[in-house]
Amino acid sequence: MTKVLAVDDDRTVLHLIGRWFEDTDTEVITATTAREALDKVREERPDVLLLDIMLPQLSGLEACKAIAETDPKLPVIFITGHGSSDMAIEAMKLGAYDYLLKPLEKDRVLDLVSRAAEIRRLMSIPVTVSPESGEGDGDTMLGQSEAMQGVFKAIGRVAPQDVTVLIQGESGTGKELVARAIYQHSDRADGPFLAINCAAIPETLLESEFFGHEKGAFTGADSRRIGKFEQCSGGTIFLDEIGDMPALLQSKILRLLQEQKFERVGGNQTIATDVRIIAATNRDLDVLVKDDKFREDLLYRLKGFLICLPPLRERRGDIRLLVEHFLARYNRSMEKNVLRIDPAVMRVLEKYDWPGNVRELESLLKQALINATGTVITGDCLPDMRCFQEGAECGDEQPEEKLPPVSSAADQLPRSDLAAYIEQRIESDSQDLYAESLDLMERYLLTRVLRETGGNQSLAAKMLGITRGSLRNKIRALQLSIDQVVTVAKVPAGSS
Repeated sequence: MTKVLAVDDDRTVLHLIGRWFEDTDTEVITATTAREALDKVREERPDVLLLDIMLPQLSGLEACKAIAETDPKLPVIFITGHGSSDMAIEAMKLGAYDYLLKPLEKDRVLDLVSRAAEIRRLMSIPVTVSPESGEGDGDTMLGQSEAMQGVFKAIGRVAPQDVTVLIQGESGTGKELVARAIYQHSDRADGPFLAINCAAIPETLLESEFFGHEKGAFTGADSRRIGKFEQCSGGTIFLDEIGDMPALLQSKILRLLQEQKFERVGGNQTIATDVRIIAATNRDLDVLVKDDKFREDLLYRLKGFLICLPPLRERRGDIRLLVEHFLARYNRSMEKNVLRIDPAVMRVLEKYDWPGNVRELESLLKQALINATGTVITGDCLPDMRCFQEGAECGDEQPEEKLPPVSSAADQLPRSDLAAYIEQRIESDSQDLYAESLDLMERYLLTRVLRETGGNQSLAAKMLGITRGSLRNKIRALQLSIDQVVTVAKVPAGSS
């Protein structure tokens, strides 16, 4: 949930802002003085600050300086009833994300707060690189493949160097994560980080978004506006989908890279800035250069350092690692208890081509956890996945292997000879021996304990040292039946 701190000495304004966010995933806390705001920044750790400039005793501009010492990455949106361009510029020099003029407009407030909250996330949530499953609350780039190990090394080499970086890769491969990792491990990590999607902003507005504009520069420009390159001086700008940048802007970006200077739209004053540019694209810029759709000299400037991200289909060995990571992550956030994935499902996931790459895999596993009712993800949890509807197209052409049943003991308990079972599975060239062995152990243990307690789940949970809810989930997943006696479905070895 996003937390917004609104500061204004007019309680009507605070009440209005609170009402606007009532039906959103945003909590609004309020303050009427700058000193109260300082206390709440320390106590509440808001994601966005809406700060009135004209406050009693201590102005919003003065408060902003003090707040920056407590939380330098807190996006500040100033509110003012005076449209003075000098005041706006002064606010932006203090590192404000943007400013709003009174009377406030609901849609404008909601939009700015949403964008500022996203910037807060990009700056504050740590990105780590790891060959193994990551833990913690941050974002993690995972991969044991040689290609991903090369990406990790490249990030480490280029992050401390103040050079332009170009990240190339298909959609969903993690270009934004790479950009954030470079920023967070750079010498500019204490400065601002802004992300601009060149394909998402209309061409007519993109130049103003980059460089700002003077009052009267075009229809609707009723005041001077500070652009992102002026606002982000001392920090890092991430230009996503740079292959979609209009030709006119390409020449202006080239000049900025060469001289670190620009003019606002409609202005003639040259403004100096100090920004590091990290650009990303899912398009082949060399082909665009040949087609005269992208400047060759700009491409050379952007390629101060090149990082190429491999598609997921070219690092299939990382799929199992990513699945385990996403299951652990969303188990926590969704309060689920999914322990593993059916081996047959995993084989299909590892053969699928993943046109949407890691983002598609993450989205699919989120849906799977929502659909899962037990502790195991089966094919039924993924009803919309094309692989399960047209398995042959995904390379899953071989029929499922039929193996001897696990249960053969006279007393109907599952087989408990772990050593013999492991030898059998090794001879059968198992590719999921760890999960299969755990499955065998759990079947025998739970069946034996439930037999001992006469099917009393409370006593069985106490004996096992787990909660009754966890025991119930395991009973469902293992298909145990509790009647007068406890029986177990005969399941082929290698299944779950």
